[in-house]
This record gives sequence, structure tokens and C-alpha cells, in this order.
Amino acid sequence: MDGDQLGRLIYLVLLGAVVGGYFMVEGRKRLGKVAQQAAIWGLIFVGMMAGYGLWSDIRSTGPRQQVYATEGRIEVPRSPDGHYHLTMQINGTAIPFVVDTGATNMVLTRADAARVGIDTDSLAFIGQANTANGTVRTAPVRLDSVEIGPFRDSGVRAWVNGGEMDGSLLGMSYLQRFSSVEFAGGRLILTR
Repeated sequence: MDGDQLGRLIYLVLLGAVVGGYFMVEGRKRLGKVAQQAAIWGLIFVGMMAGYGLWSDIRSTGPRQQVYATEGRIEVPRSPDGHYHLTMQINGTAIPFVVDTGATNMVLTRADAARVGIDTDSLAFIGQANTANGTVRTAPVRLDSVEIGPFRDSGVRAWVNGGEMDGSLLGMSYLQRFSSVEFAGGRLILTR
């Protein structure tokens, strides 16, 4: 424990002692009632801390994409964040994408590009893309294999973003490979 953490711990202990002491002095004639209320507030605090600690697990257990191979379609439910998240196999590696109908191309983050076997240090960032965060440099690449469910494409053109991105984007250049792209009932339905 470093000095800052120790200082915070001492502060919290003293603050708890002062607040607890105040309630004990004020409620000395009703100590049973004060103890009951303290226990209730303690349980509320513990419950909130548990909820905060589990929040990322709770959010990630949302519905997943469903593949209907015999019907030639893929259904992707809208996530709690309002976006459609799709996992694709790029060169044999599972890569999560955010479906972005406002993006022209399939765009990989540098980290995702490296995961699929692209040497990001040797890329030529000769392109530019206008994003909500301004203009970024991009590098063109060809992906040997792109798979989603029963659908497999080879030699797919994509771009690697030279800037910071939270995740890879699946834009219209790939979505146009489907005969139908439909939004219905909180689901994205891709049909070939």
C-alpha cells in the first residue's frame, strides 16, 4: 500500500468513526433502532458495490448473433448500447465489429489488424478518412479470408485506421455483398 492509499484509508476510517459516533451519541436512547438502520445502509452499500463490480459482466451477457444457414441469413440483435455487434472470422481469427452503415469501408483497428496477421509496422498510411473525431490516416489491405456463418469471401478490401479506435467497423463496402440488409424489431437481418 503506497502513501496515497494509506492516507485515503485513514481518512475514510476517521470519517466513518465521526459519522458513526454522531449517530451513536444522537441515538443512544434508541441503540437498537440505530443498529438496524446502520445494517440496512451497510447492505445497500455492499449491494451497490457488488452491482458496480459485476456491471461489465452483466452488460456482456446480452443476446448474440444467430446464423440461419439453411435460410441464408444472419440475425444480429441490437445491443444495450444501441449498436449492432457482429463477430467475423478474419483470416481464421474472431474479430468483433460494430456495424456502421455510415462508414463506407470495412475498417480495422491496428490491434485487430495485427491479430489477423497483418504487419502494421510496414503499412503505408496513404489514405484519409473523415470521422467524428476528425481526419485520420488509413492504410489499404486485402484480407485473405472473411467468414460469417456459412458465408465466406476472399480477397476482401479493407482499411487499417492509423488513429485510435475503440473497435473495428463493418461498413457498407462489405454489407453490400448481401442481397438484403434489413433493420426490423431491434434486429439487423443480413440475407444472401
